[in-house]
Formats: sequence, structure tokens, C-alpha cells
Amino acid sequence: MKVRTDLLHAALAFAFAVGTLLTGATTAFAAPAPVKNVIVMVPDGCSQSIQTLSRWYKQHVLEDDEPLTLDGMVSGMVQTYMANSVITGSAAAATAFATGYKTTVRFLGVAPDPNKTDKGNLTGFDDPINNPYQPLATVLEGARLAGKSTGLVSTSRITHATPAAYACHIEDRGCDDEIMEHMVYQNIDVVFGGGKRHLLPAGLDGGVRVDGDNLLQVLKDRGYQWAEDTDQLNALGNGPAWGLFDDSHMDPDMDRDPETQPSLAEMTAKAIELLSQNEDGFFLMVEGSQVDWAGHANDVIYMVTDFLAFDRAVAKAVAFAQGEGAGETVVLVFPDHNTGALSIGSETAYTSYTDTSVEDLVVPLATMKYTSNVAADEIEDLAGDAPVHWKDVRDGISAIWGIDVSKADSKEILNMVDDGQSLSYALSEVVSRYYTVLGWTTHGHSGEDVPLWSYVPDGAERPVGLFDNTELAVLTADALNVDLSAVQDALFVEVTPDAVSSVNPDDNPQITLGECTLNVGTNVVASGPISTLPGVVVQAPSGCVGLVEPPSYYVPQSAVAACAP
Repeated sequence: MKVRTDLLHAALAFAFAVGTLLTGATTAFAAPAPVKNVIVMVPDGCSQSIQTLSRWYKQHVLEDDEPLTLDGMVSGMVQTYMANSVITGSAAAATAFATGYKTTVRFLGVAPDPNKTDKGNLTGFDDPINNPYQPLATVLEGARLAGKSTGLVSTSRITHATPAAYACHIEDRGCDDEIMEHMVYQNIDVVFGGGKRHLLPAGLDGGVRVDGDNLLQVLKDRGYQWAEDTDQLNALGNGPAWGLFDDSHMDPDMDRDPETQPSLAEMTAKAIELLSQNEDGFFLMVEGSQVDWAGHANDVIYMVTDFLAFDRAVAKAVAFAQGEGAGETVVLVFPDHNTGALSIGSETAYTSYTDTSVEDLVVPLATMKYTSNVAADEIEDLAGDAPVHWKDVRDGISAIWGIDVSKADSKEILNMVDDGQSLSYALSEVVSRYYTVLGWTTHGHSGEDVPLWSYVPDGAERPVGLFDNTELAVLTADALNVDLSAVQDALFVEVTPDAVSSVNPDDNPQITLGECTLNVGTNVVASGPISTLPGVVVQAPSGCVGLVEPPSYYVPQSAVAACAP
């Protein structure tokens, strides 16, 4: 079943030739042919303001006058809206730049719910997607079918929205167990991040899976190397490899123990080292996941330090693109959306905006040594078994952030907690408001365009202008010489099974198709003339949050050919 129309692909096709985008931006990609390697990097949840603030912080607090790596890569802007809102969620955003389609909030790698897209034709396409929840081919799947190695790196659980959208086809981003199953059976060559608990059955080493599967053992049986601390990561000499460095999310960069949790730059460098051993090239997606969480918390020091950690990871990618991968590597960098809408200057700042000095900007940040999560823990430790007192708030902020807050402001923090705000969020919000010159508009996402940064081989012109986030998927696919329409046809043929054992994902459902029994959510053929498939069998919707309608089933074309010729 062909999902993308010839018109859509032709309108967006770059193929590293001169073309004009539907957005109106004229771009010229002058490289003579697609490249060997593409590295996509996502600082989740930010915009230009954090780049500006991080530069000031780097220069005047860290006393490092070297520019940010991203400073030399500014290229364009990206529209971020999703199918049902002008302000996107992370899952829908990642689906857009992984597949080339906008979708509904919380959906990962699947077509949108048509009942939730009627808000001014936000999808932006004349040709509607045929079936709700149908799986959409991703650039990672296309790269794998093309013989390239593939990798995912994040500082969140690897099952979080951005990495998940490249590797799974699930209608709700909260279904970590089902997402992890898809990831394991996608045959991804390198996976680094957090989320070990979703590999293991409940009751085993912190595992939470209710289906009883031990997916870590599945990985080891399939020949994967395994790492769960920094030394083990460094010892990896070849792939395929998985490294999960926390049961859930990894720690913020400024809070992490470097012996147990590697930095994003270290994971990126190791991923490139392993993936580049494939002579046919690779696709790698790297996410600085927690820039977004800092924005949600309005925690400025968390956001700055995680953005700088991300910039160091970009430096590793660019160094490879200029060195070993010279002439054959593209690096594309873009946020999925903005979060918090950080501003340099606010109406509550203690100085006039035209009198704001560098010291006003950076001095409050210079004494902040940990995130608001640690500050909240310190305050609760000070209170002990008693209710938190305003003095605990004052003393905790002084100890962790070196800022002397007033009694009134300490009480305001407690009042916000009484009203339902988390202590860490309340701390960041009040301290930002009264003790910095920085502003925030929300604890959620915001809908403005975000930056595009890029690095391309010498002789090629970078993508310049305004891009829709869906266009980034087509740009990535064409750089990899991947036809997403052909990948869609190869991996996702809708079939009517002869029998279905269960529609509950906790029951390890199977479908019978001709001579084969196929394990849903995997690439395993339980019985039949073939043993494995080039992609996962998808139940759509998966049922992981309850079925809203009878599911459809999608299998690779090779399963149809072998099992039901």
C-alpha cells in the first residue's frame, strides 16, 4: 500500500539538487550525490534564547571564549505544528521528522486520528493518509533496509518520544513496554540511553514488563554487546551494542555521576565509532532529551548545562564529519519545539532592560551547582519528618544555588506547592522571577519556529530557509538515498489474518497468515517457511492503552510472499 503520493515526494524532493520548498524557501543542495552518513541531533524543547544564554554562560562563568559548535551551523528555521494543534507534542513532532507526516498528539510512527485533525487543516496535505493508526515508514527503517547501520542515543529512557518515533509504531508514547519491544526487534545496531527496566520482566532486577519477556536476554542471544556504566561503554569495540545507564531516565548532566553515567558527548562519540565500521555508512539520531525537561521546570541552570552538554555532543559529530567522515557526512540539528519560552529579559527583572549588564545575566547562575531537583531534595532533607518550613526553603536554596531568598518568596514557593505545583518547579519559577533577569511564559511547550543548524560536506550548500518539520524527513531520506514510499511498501502491507490469538499486547499476541504464525510487535516468525522478517509486525492500534476500534495488521511484503503467496 503506497502512502506517500508522487506529488508530495516530488514537491519535497531534494536529492541534493536545486529545488524550491513548498514553504517558499529556496534551497540549493549542490552535493553531486547522496552522502554515506547522516547524523540527526535534537536538543529537545528549546529555541535560540538558550543558545544565546549558554554562550554568555560559557564565556563569563566557564571562562571559555571558544564559540559554541552550533554558532557556526545556523542555517534556517523549522515550523513545528502538529496535526491537531499549533503547539506540538514531542511524539507528533518526532514522527513528522522521522516519517514525513504530521500526526496526532502522543502518536509515534503512526498516521493521525482523523477525528482530531480538523483544526484549520493543520496537516497541510491535500492527500489524506488512508487509515488511522497505520504505521508510517521511518528514515531509520529505510537506512537499515539500504544496508546502513543505525543508531539511537538519548539521555532519557530510550523509549521516550523522540527516539521512539524513529523505531516504533505505537499510538501512545506512554506505552514504554510495547515501544521497547518494537525497538529490540528493529535490529538497530547501537542504542544508548536510559530505560533498562523496560527490557526486563517484573521482579527481575528492577524490571517492569508485565508480559514476562526478558528482552535483555533477547538482545544478548542476538549477539549484542551490553553496557551499563561508563567503563563498559568505553570498552565497547564493535557492535551491535546496547547501553542503558539507568533503570529509568539518566540524570541531568550537572547532577550525573560520570563513572556510572556517560555524557551525551561520550555516548555520541562511541555510537559514531561503532556505526562507522560499516562501509555502507550509517544513520544516527542523538537527542539531548533533558533540555526540554529543564524548560518545563523553568530551571535555567539545568537548561544551560544540558544545552552545553548537547553542544559538546554536536562537536563530536562535526569532528567526525570533518575528519574520518569528511566528504560523506551530513549533520542536521534542530529542536522538536520550544519549551518554557525562555527570554533574556522579563517584566519582573530587577533592572531596566536597557541597563542589564553581563553580570546581571550570569552572576545568579554562577553559584548554581545542581538542578532544582537536587535543591528540592535538599529542602526535604532539611525538613526531615516535619512539614517543609519556609526556613528550609531559604536554607536549601542558599546551599544548592548560593542565592539568598526572602521570607516572602520562600513562603510563595510553599504556597505554590500547596496549590499543586511540584517543589522543584516552584523553586525554579520563583527564583527566575525575582532573582534573575530571565523570563518564562509557560511550563509547557510553545508554538514558535525553532532553529535549524547544519553541517554539509565541502562544496555542498546547506539547507537555508524556512522548513516544515515533515520536510526534514524527506531531506534526511534523500541524503541517505532512501525512498520512503518504497520502504512503506516493503514493510507495511495491510493483511487480514486467518486467526488472531489475542489483541492484548500483554498476552504476546500472534497472528496466523497462511503458512506462518507471526509474533505481533516483533520480526519473529514463530512457525513457517521463514524465521525472521525485515521489520516488525504491527497491530494498529496496538491496544496498549485499550482498543478504540478493531485493529488492523501490517506485515512486511516478504511475509505476504512467503506465508500467503
